[in-house]
Amino acid sequence: MSSSDATDRHDGIDMEHQRVLALLKRYGWNATSFQVLEPGYSYWFDGDDACVAYVDTGHAWVVAGAPIAPYERIAQVSERFEAHAAASGRRLCFFATEQRMLDAAPVKGLSIGEQPVWDPRRWEEGVRESRSLREQLRRARAKGVTVREVSPAELKDPAHPLRAGVDRLMERWLRSRRMAPMGFLVQLSPYAWADERRSFVAERNGEVVAFLSAVPVYARNGWFVQHLLRDKKAPNGTAELLVDGVMRAAAAEGRSYLTLGLAPLAGEVAGWLRAARLVGTPLYDFEGLRAFKARLRPHAWDRIHLAWPARHGSPLPVYDALTAFAQGSLARFGVATLLRRPQLLVWLVTVLLVPWTVLLALPANAHRFPSPLVQWGWVLFDVGLTVGLFSLVRRWRTWLATLLGSVIAGDACLTLLEALLYNVPRARGLGDWLILGVAVLAPSVVAVLLFWARHHPTLEPT
Repeated sequence: MSSSDATDRHDGIDMEHQRVLALLKRYGWNATSFQVLEPGYSYWFDGDDACVAYVDTGHAWVVAGAPIAPYERIAQVSERFEAHAAASGRRLCFFATEQRMLDAAPVKGLSIGEQPVWDPRRWEEGVRESRSLREQLRRARAKGVTVREVSPAELKDPAHPLRAGVDRLMERWLRSRRMAPMGFLVQLSPYAWADERRSFVAERNGEVVAFLSAVPVYARNGWFVQHLLRDKKAPNGTAELLVDGVMRAAAAEGRSYLTLGLAPLAGEVAGWLRAARLVGTPLYDFEGLRAFKARLRPHAWDRIHLAWPARHGSPLPVYDALTAFAQGSLARFGVATLLRRPQLLVWLVTVLLVPWTVLLALPANAHRFPSPLVQWGWVLFDVGLTVGLFSLVRRWRTWLATLLGSVIAGDACLTLLEALLYNVPRARGLGDWLILGVAVLAPSVVAVLLFWARHHPTLEPT
């Protein structure tokens, strides 16, 4: 047994990657199995026929999928790796496992979403039966979009015009993301192991407007579409046309399995995960992603799980998995995301405005206003402001941000005036001063935030 870090700068490590690749070609069944060849993973080998790929968060080892091993060895390898993690002072979880591992190993599982699956050989049949899909393909072709497979040589050469076009597309795509860049199973690495990948581009007037990269799922005679990037200016139907291209190429080779990967928090998930899906919508378009995949008429939906050793009942696996995606620090990732997208702060303020408005309306707070008329005037004002802000965060419009910012700036001035003339002379305890401080400072901060946010890129669909 051995454990070592995966990098690309040492000759011995290259041999290690070749060893992992050889195991993948024999036992790589998990849809995301090929991704363990990318930078950032450590490997633990159990004999000559088993490997576990994981990242170390500092407190836990988060495994990418299931162990790469014969099915009959998965339980044994999992238990041995669990013992190795415990001896190293690390918790353990397995992210993006399928039902197969839950059946094979002594682990508990939490459903984290669904993964659409196609048999590419039946794709043409689905296109014929779907009028809406045919219309999307027609729209893209009518706008001059063409799709072609590109060779590894085109992508590996940094000076090649096609590579430059894909680089520009990736740069635009990354700028449009709502969240800071993540690692683990969602890092953007379309040039790694290019000879093993299948890559397709959608072009219009000589410009790359979309890109697709598929990696092999060796043990299932199929492909996993790891990257599907579309320029926001690409014509409608461009993404569908790319998927059509990869499906037809897979069918021509007799492939029997293809997936577009996880639709997170889709399908039957725990109630608290459904709540997380709702709260997290400003960060990630969960419903939109699943709807796009569903429009492509998958032949099945596979449940995807977060798994951990059965003897442990802790909720920490969820935290550990999120930390892996955040590349070590959820706090740092959160700050980076907020700085990247100030509109998210606007969304947070909008949510907090709801309980604040309720508090203002309570009879117990009537003494904080010169009269009931003033109290209900502020309550109605905040209700209208809440509606306007929710409309803004749902669909960002610069003119609306400017209008609301101006209105809230006026709110700040009136609140300060009322505070000086009425509330300050009557303030008695710490609670009064805290409420007064929030009432005066909050609108000023929100006004500044809105004027700042309007000059930054708006939120684009994930």
